[in-house]
Amino acid sequence: MLERKEDSQQGLSTLQVQALQAKWGKNELVQQKKETIFHKILHVVHEPMFLLLLVASLIYFILGEPKDGAIMLVFVVGIISIETIQERKTDKTLKALKDLSAPRIEVRRDGRRQVIDSSELVPGDVLFLAEGSKIPADGSVLEASTLRVDESSLTGEAEGVWKITEGSSTDSQTHWRRDYCYAGTLVTQGRGTILVDKIGAVTEYGKIGKAVTSAPHDLTPLQRQTGKLVKVCAGIAVALFMLIAIVTYFNLPDHAFSDRIIESILAGITLAMAMIPEEFPVILTVFLSMGAWRLGQKQSLVRKLAAVETLGAVSVLCVDKTGTITCNEMQVEASWSLRGDIKILQQIMGMGCEPDAYDPMEKAMVAHCEAQGITRDILFGGKLIKEYPFTDEAKMMGHVWQKGDQIIVAAKGSPERILTICKMTAAEQRLAENKSKEMSSQGLRVIAVGRMVLPEENAVPAELGACQLEFCGLVGLADPPRASVKQDIATCVKAGIRVVMITGDNGITARAIAEKIGMPGSAAIITGDAIDEMEDSELREKVKVVRIFSRVIPAHKMRIVQAFKANGEIVAMTGDGVNDAPALKYADIGIAMGKRGSEVSREAADLVLLDDNFSTIVDTIKDGRRIYDNIKKAVGYVFTIHIPIALAALLAPILAISPADLLLFPIHVVLLELVIDPTCSIVLERQPAEADIMERPPRDTQASLLPLASLCKSILQGLAIFAASFGTYLLFLNLYPSDAPTARTMGLSIMLLANILLVQVNTSATEPVLQSMTSLMHDKVMRFAAFGTLAVLGIMLYTPLHTFLKLAPLSLGQLLSAAGLAGSAVLWYELVKFRKRVG
Repeated sequence: MLERKEDSQQGLSTLQVQALQAKWGKNELVQQKKETIFHKILHVVHEPMFLLLLVASLIYFILGEPKDGAIMLVFVVGIISIETIQERKTDKTLKALKDLSAPRIEVRRDGRRQVIDSSELVPGDVLFLAEGSKIPADGSVLEASTLRVDESSLTGEAEGVWKITEGSSTDSQTHWRRDYCYAGTLVTQGRGTILVDKIGAVTEYGKIGKAVTSAPHDLTPLQRQTGKLVKVCAGIAVALFMLIAIVTYFNLPDHAFSDRIIESILAGITLAMAMIPEEFPVILTVFLSMGAWRLGQKQSLVRKLAAVETLGAVSVLCVDKTGTITCNEMQVEASWSLRGDIKILQQIMGMGCEPDAYDPMEKAMVAHCEAQGITRDILFGGKLIKEYPFTDEAKMMGHVWQKGDQIIVAAKGSPERILTICKMTAAEQRLAENKSKEMSSQGLRVIAVGRMVLPEENAVPAELGACQLEFCGLVGLADPPRASVKQDIATCVKAGIRVVMITGDNGITARAIAEKIGMPGSAAIITGDAIDEMEDSELREKVKVVRIFSRVIPAHKMRIVQAFKANGEIVAMTGDGVNDAPALKYADIGIAMGKRGSEVSREAADLVLLDDNFSTIVDTIKDGRRIYDNIKKAVGYVFTIHIPIALAALLAPILAISPADLLLFPIHVVLLELVIDPTCSIVLERQPAEADIMERPPRDTQASLLPLASLCKSILQGLAIFAASFGTYLLFLNLYPSDAPTARTMGLSIMLLANILLVQVNTSATEPVLQSMTSLMHDKVMRFAAFGTLAVLGIMLYTPLHTFLKLAPLSLGQLLSAAGLAGSAVLWYELVKFRKRVG
C-alpha cells in the first residue's frame, strides 16, 4: 500500500500526514450506508406472509368486522417492529469492530514522539507498542524487544506470536506473518516499533467488516416454503371467489342488478376469507417468538427470529476448534521425566515461568504445579538473580533462582533447543527425541525442561546457551476438548448432521482433537493454502468428503461456508473470534460464544450461546426441529379445520338454503376463529418433541411445508368433520324445518368438539392419542385450552347468550350424539397410525 520509509527516525512531517490523510482518509472502518426506518418497513411489507396478513385485515374491515381487523393490524405492527430491529444488526457489528481499535496511541512525527487518536493514523506513521497496547493498524515490525502479540481475535488460536523484525527471517508463512502486526490484536509482552502500512478498511480487520456488510440476506427455508404455500392459497381463494360469486348471482334472479352484484361479491369474499388461512402469520409470529423465549431459558439468545426454525434444518455444523470444541484454555496434558522424577520436572517447569504469568501456556504450567501441591511460594519464594528472556531465535527461556544456599537455573523451551544444552548420552537423547515426536503426534505442544545447580552467583552464565543443563523431561500442553463434546458429536452423527472442524491451527493438532471427540472422517484434511489453489467448483466437491480444514484465514472460512451452501446444505457456523464474523454472517445460522466470544462475533451471529456450551447447540437444533414439526402440525390443522368452514359457506348458496337457516353466520365464523387461533398458535406450539426427533436426517428444505401426503390427510380429516357437522345439520333441518337453531347448534357443536380431538390426534404421526392426552393433562396451558373450549360451548348453549347467537340448548342425548359424531369424524385416523406402528 505504501513504500517503506527509509528514515523512520524522524517519522512523518505534518505536511506529509495531511497529504496522506487526504489520500487515504481516516483510520476507520467503512461505515455501512444506513437505511431509513421507512426503507426498513418497505423491506418487511413486500414479504408474502405479510401481504397476506394485510389482505386478511382489509377483508375484515370490508365485511364490517373492525375488531378483527384491528387485531390483525396489531400483528402487522408487531412483525414490523421485530424485523426492523433485526435489520440494525449489521450496523452494530461494524460499531463493535470499530470499538476494538485503540483510542490513543504513540507515534513519531516531526522528529518527536506524540500521542494521537488512532483514527488519525496514516500509512507511513512510526507506531510505538508496549505491553498491553491494542494495535490500531497493520504494519511491518521495525524493532522488537521480546515482542509477543495475542492474535487470537484474528487467527482463532490462543498461543501468542513472537514477533521478529522485518527481513530478519526466511519465514515462509504466507498470510499471518511474524514480521508484521495486525490491527485489533493485543501486545502481551515486550515492546516494539512498527511502520504503519495499512489503515481502516484495507486492514485485516477492515476486510472482516467489509465481508460482514456484504453478506447476502437469503430467505430462510421456512420463508421460501410459506411463500409457495401462500401462492397456492391465493390461487384457490381467487378461483372460489369467482365460482361462488357467479353461483350467488344466478341464485338471486329476483333481486336488482346492483344488489345481485353486491351480494355476489360479498359472498365471494366471505368464502375467500374462509379459505385464506390468516392464522399463518399468527402461527409464525407466536411459534418463533415463543421458540426464541424457550431457547433463552436454555442459555441461547436468539438475535434473529427466523433462526429459530432454521436451526431444525441444519445439515452441516461448521465448528471452530478453539473455544468451541475446546475450552480455549491451555492445560498440562502429559508429563514425562527421563529419570522418573515427575515432581522435580514440575517444580523446575514452574520456576521457569514468570511469577505474574500472562502467557496462556505459562498460566497452565503454574496452575498445574499448584494442583500438584507445588505452591507459588515454593516456585517463586526465592530470590530471582537473573532472567534469560525468550527470543524467537533462541526458542527457550530461563530464570536463575537463589533457594537457600543453592543457585538454580530453571530453563524451558522447544525440545530441539533445550536438548542441545543438556548433558545426555546419545541413547538418552534419542529416547527424549522419540518421546517428543510421540507427544507431538498426539497434538500436544511439547516443552522441554532442564536445570542446572550452581555453587555461587558468580558462576551464572551470561547466556542460557552457555549453560550445561540436567535434562528433567518433557511437558505436553493442549487446549482440551469440552467434557460433553464427544457425546454431542455422536448425537449429531445420529441426527444426520455433518460436523466439520475449521481451525487456524495445524492439521496434526486438529486431527488429534477430532479423534478424541470421535468426529468421523478426521483423516481427510485440507489446508488454507490448498484452498487458495482451488476453484470454487473444486472446493464444492472437496467439502462433500473433507471434515477438517486447517490453517485457514477468514476468507477461507467464507469460501467453505459458501461451498456447502452451493451444495444445497443448510449451514450452521460456530465461532468466538473476530475472524469468525464473516463466516457467521454468510452461514444460514451463525452461532457465537457469549462468554468467551468477541463482541463482533456476537453481533454478527443469529444465535449467541450464553453458557459457551457445545451441548447447547445440540439442544437448540433439537428444539428447532420440534418447532418446525409443530409449525407443520399447525399448518395441517389450519387446513383441516378451514375445510368444513369453507365448504359450509360454499354449499349453502349451491343448495339454495335460505339465508335465515344457514349453518354458519359471520358471528359463528368469528367464534370458530377465536377457538382456532389459540389452538394452532398456543396449544400446538407447546407440543413436546417426538422421541425420534434426533434420529431423523435433516429435512428436505425444498419440500413443501404441507407435502402431498399431509395435504391429503388434512383434506380427508376436514371432509370427515364437514360430513359429520354439515350432514347432521342437514338431517336436523330436514327433520325439523322450523327448528333451524337446533340444527345449527348440532353442526357447530360437532365442529367445536372435533377441534379438541383433532389437536390430540395430530400431535404425532404414530403415537396413540391416549399418549397425547397424557401430555395434555400434565400441561396446564393445553389443559386450559381444551376445557376452555368446552366451557365456551357450555356458555353458548346454556345461557341467555344462545338467543343472541341464534343457537338452541341441546338435550343430554343430543350433546352426547354430537360428541360421538365428533369423535368418529376424527378418531378414525387412529387406525391409520396403528397400521404405521405395526407395519
